[in-house]
Amino acid sequence: MIPFVRSSSRNLLALLNQNHRYLSLLCSVSESPVLVRCGARWTGSLWFTPRFESTEAVRDVDQLYVHDNDDQELDFPGGKVPFTSEMRFIGESATQKRVPCYRVIDEIGETTTSNNFTQLSKDGAIKMYKDMITLQTVDTIFYEAQRQGRISFYLTSSGEEAISVASAAALHPDDVVLAQYREPGVLLWRGFTLQEFANQLFGNKSDYGKGRQMPIHYGSIQHNYFTISSPLGTQIPQAVGIAYSLKMDKKDACAVAYFGDGTTSEGDFHAGLNFAAVLGAPVIFICRNNGWAISTSVQEQFRSDGVVVKGQGYGIRSIRIDGNDALAVYSAVRRARSMAVAEQMPVLIEALTYRVGHHSTSDDSSKYRAVDEIEHWKMERNPVNRFAKWLTNNGWLSVEDESKHKTTIKKQLLQAIQNAEKTEKPPLSELFSDVYDHLPSNLQEQEEVLRQTTKRYPQDYPSDVPL
Repeated sequence: MIPFVRSSSRNLLALLNQNHRYLSLLCSVSESPVLVRCGARWTGSLWFTPRFESTEAVRDVDQLYVHDNDDQELDFPGGKVPFTSEMRFIGESATQKRVPCYRVIDEIGETTTSNNFTQLSKDGAIKMYKDMITLQTVDTIFYEAQRQGRISFYLTSSGEEAISVASAAALHPDDVVLAQYREPGVLLWRGFTLQEFANQLFGNKSDYGKGRQMPIHYGSIQHNYFTISSPLGTQIPQAVGIAYSLKMDKKDACAVAYFGDGTTSEGDFHAGLNFAAVLGAPVIFICRNNGWAISTSVQEQFRSDGVVVKGQGYGIRSIRIDGNDALAVYSAVRRARSMAVAEQMPVLIEALTYRVGHHSTSDDSSKYRAVDEIEHWKMERNPVNRFAKWLTNNGWLSVEDESKHKTTIKKQLLQAIQNAEKTEKPPLSELFSDVYDHLPSNLQEQEEVLRQTTKRYPQDYPSDVPL
């Protein structure tokens, strides 16, 4: 099975020593608890070996709990704490070794394991691949449209296509998604059309946000996809609240929060994880660690071993995965969803990837990254190419079908852009709607002043916005 880092279960050992009947209960809900009986006491680890693999970090942390007298404990809220005569500080890192990264497909498209992943059907795998190459085409054309001045802003998912598409494939339609900037692949998988993407980017009257949001801030009630917010991290505690409501309503669903490595330096990340752990909220936190928070590298972002180790500090089951391996992403997210919903608990996933493109159309990443580094990840560790090799090895990929799909998507997207450009903009009144049931007098006054100003200085306002 896929190994997830798990928080300590030492309190259960204390419970076993108080009442031995709990051992039968434990064995009935676990597969293989590792326990040793010393006289009248139970010692050992409650790590379930068929489900979770032991690491050096776990063994080192266990040493912190060795104490002089088993009978001397502090009965503290949350569980008894043993005393020790040793002055032992927890080190900056429990081990010199980094947390390993779960991978299924290597760089040449071969599987590295025979059974430690979730099998994909041919149809499911082909859809995943087509959505990833669709996302590539969408990014290329919309990026060029911004450079032509046809839209004001854009942000690509180049190099990170596998994370959004493969994770979406592993989720259920009822799962609620709170994304950041690089998850349009989730919407693609759920059926968001190219026309709907174009309408949002051009801010016309068919845009669900009525032209009031920045480009790429998508949202869709139909697809359980909350509208993206610009401020970093705000979606994380919101996702926990949504997950808790799903729990109270006994829904067979979870919430999913996507964010980048830079967001983990925001207070909302830490508050959200603690909130989720305490409430036992069924939420999956998916961190796209792409190496760069705009121009801030991970070396300047963390002193810790990335993001995955932060989960254990909050008592959250966690795993680090290869974000450029679509099958690893799919398998890990599917397993995480199963745990989150069945066990009513949060799960943290750190997906290691690389942002091949600039942060956005407002950025020039060549100013702070070596071009050779970018090219290496673009060519040698491309997630789409790797998945294509795996499909080819399975005999599932047709070069002819792929070429036809790319041509079709390009034609459809160019037509969608033309339609979006021709569609009328939302009227001026929409700037003031959808907040109050009845517009208060001060906003009525502001709207009237704005109308008078646009008529007096028409050269300073867009001519295609109906008054």
